[in-house]
Amino acid sequence: PWGCLLAGVVLWVEHRLQLRYSVQEELPLGAFVGNVARDLGVDPRRLAARGARLTSGSGRQYLELELGRGALLVKERMDREALCELSLTCFLSLELVIEQPIEVHNVEVEVVDINDNAPSFPRQDYRLEISESAVPGARFHIESAHDPDVGTNTVQTYRLSPSQHFALDLKGFQRGSKLLELVLQQPLDREQSALQQLVLTAVDGGSPARSGTAQISIRVLDTNDNSPVFDRSTYTVSLLENAALGTLVVRLNASDPDEGSNGEVLYSFSSYTPQKVRQLFSVDPHSGEVRVNGTLDYEEASSYEIYVQATDRGPVSMVGHCKVLVNIVDANDNAPEVVLTSLYSPVPEDARAETVVALMSVMDQDSGLNKQVSLSIPPDIPFKLNSFKNSYTLVTQGKLDRETASSYNITVTATDSGSPPLSSRKVIQVDISDINDNPPQFEGPAYSVYIPENNPLGVSLCTVKATDPDANENAYVSYSLLNGDIQGLPVTSYVSIKADNGNIYAVNSFDYEKLREFQIVVRAQDAGSPPLSSTVTVYVYVVDQNDHAPQILYPTSTNTTAAMEMIPRSASAGYLVTKVIAIDADSGQNAWLFYYLAQASDPGLFRVELHSGEIRTTRKLGDESFTTFNLTVVVRDNGEPSLSSSVAITIAVVDRVSRIIPDTRRYIKSTRNYSEITVYLIIALSSVSFIFLLTIIVLTVIKIPHGLKVQPHFIEVRGNGSLTKTYCYKACLTAGSGSDTFMFYNTCGPTGTGPPAVVAERHLTGQSGSGWLSCTQSRRIDDGTTSTLILF
Repeated sequence: PWGCLLAGVVLWVEHRLQLRYSVQEELPLGAFVGNVARDLGVDPRRLAARGARLTSGSGRQYLELELGRGALLVKERMDREALCELSLTCFLSLELVIEQPIEVHNVEVEVVDINDNAPSFPRQDYRLEISESAVPGARFHIESAHDPDVGTNTVQTYRLSPSQHFALDLKGFQRGSKLLELVLQQPLDREQSALQQLVLTAVDGGSPARSGTAQISIRVLDTNDNSPVFDRSTYTVSLLENAALGTLVVRLNASDPDEGSNGEVLYSFSSYTPQKVRQLFSVDPHSGEVRVNGTLDYEEASSYEIYVQATDRGPVSMVGHCKVLVNIVDANDNAPEVVLTSLYSPVPEDARAETVVALMSVMDQDSGLNKQVSLSIPPDIPFKLNSFKNSYTLVTQGKLDRETASSYNITVTATDSGSPPLSSRKVIQVDISDINDNPPQFEGPAYSVYIPENNPLGVSLCTVKATDPDANENAYVSYSLLNGDIQGLPVTSYVSIKADNGNIYAVNSFDYEKLREFQIVVRAQDAGSPPLSSTVTVYVYVVDQNDHAPQILYPTSTNTTAAMEMIPRSASAGYLVTKVIAIDADSGQNAWLFYYLAQASDPGLFRVELHSGEIRTTRKLGDESFTTFNLTVVVRDNGEPSLSSSVAITIAVVDRVSRIIPDTRRYIKSTRNYSEITVYLIIALSSVSFIFLLTIIVLTVIKIPHGLKVQPHFIEVRGNGSLTKTYCYKACLTAGSGSDTFMFYNTCGPTGTGPPAVVAERHLTGQSGSGWLSCTQSRRIDDGTTSTLILF
């Protein structure tokens, strides 16, 4: 058996043949590769009969044997790059096994490459970063393309898109290097082209040729090779001087074509900028905004030059410069100022018109219309302004009167022509010096003084006062009495005056019964040069005091005997027994007499009339047993305190009374003065009434204008005895008033020993007994009533 086996193996070996075929990759299924039966010289039918088959050690059979024809066919798609990835040649090793007898033949099939793969680069996009400072000749490596095909079907050459900066060096590739090199031909400028886009193409040798491309992005790295540049070398702006803090002046713009920190720009003042400008303006380091940082003043500087630099942040900083010219526009921010250069004060009140009072000038630090200034003063003062350019004079205009205005606070208003206008005021005080142009003036046109009689020596009568509106010595007033006489004696025998204050004193004690009134003239004189003076009349009225007791004229009695009167026994009630007649040397109410029955032997039989002094019976005597009656009658005046006198009367009752005529000689002699005064009274009343009526008729005829007032006139009538009342008749006449009445006033002053009364409105036009008086204070008549006389 071993022998047979060995012989079989040898036979097998001897019959082992090597069959070689080639086939292109990517052939479709069933593609013919070769005819195995023919190459072995065997009938295809025998191969099928002997069970021929193909075997592969790889486990996958890409080829199959078609027994019917003995042909080798493609069974699966073959990809040479997948089968033989790393080999330049690709063979499939198969065994052809034929049984009965067994024959084994080697079948080697070469898979032939076709150009079915295009070259491809490891990456589609290559990114290179090259500094713009790189010098020409610098090389930069790029991975080569890969083509799984082999032979001429693989990459044969490379092409680079056109570029003025880069070229492709293929020497290394030609020597089998896997790296390609880009060579810098010209310097790069990032500011011109920051990114270079190149296309690298790999081309194989197939037919048709296939190619693959890769994008090469070259980013040019920046170097700080550019300084910042302003868009303008000089910025010119205009700015109002009253611009608020923070106002934007200008926004600077500097650009740096570099990138990153090399292109980041910071703004700041350059060293050329003065410190004063740095205080007035500020520069934002990032935005480049120049803003107002202080108070601008056109009057201090009309323009400013600001030097600004822009600095980048590169490793080695680069700087750009510009200038900002700021023209300050004048704003009306300065009020005009009035400067008083000369003041001539005080000014005499008699200064002529156009007398220079003050010299002034005007200053305004603004310009243009803002500098044009006009001055004005109030219109209601006696001054005016004269101007010449920027100089002004304040002069008088019209008459000055120190007594009206002793000084003037003149407000000078300066107004410029700005919009809105500004103004300022300066007050100039001009004093008016006095001249003696005013005489002293008394408080009233006349003085009336009432002094009770029996006054003590040196008593103050009144005080006259005169004022002088002038000043200093021109206003110092001294008083004196003008020469004159009273009842033949000098006026100084009656009164005196104190020169410095005008107090008038009584030198004598006055007696109303001797001197009832008098007048003196007082002169007031100032101390000016020349002195001025004025006079006033002082009317002195002596006021009656109750210093005389009533004097009983009838009937008369002595200390030892009483006055005798007779009454018939047949006298009925109301029979007039007698009348007590008395007078009082005083006047007014001091001369009002009242009669009282003080004592009576039969008080109920007689009564005395209070005012007339008549003694009458109260009842019929009848069969009275008394033949005589004793009475005491008291006559009392109305003074304060009252004085009185009394008379004792014995009344004899007789059967028949003969008509007894009293001794009229004694009575008439004692009453002579009384009768004379009564006659004077009647004459005075008649004269005054006639004059009054005549005055009314004349005024009516000439039609006195409405509102014209006539000085009131008064008539004072005095008398003694039973007509001892004093009256004032006042005629008050005005045109159209319709008043034609007499008002009766008592002119007598107050009683008592108090200070004298002064009535300023009383006017004396005549002497005692026949004078005209004007009174401002009305008096009631004795019984307290006011009598009215209506004239027709």
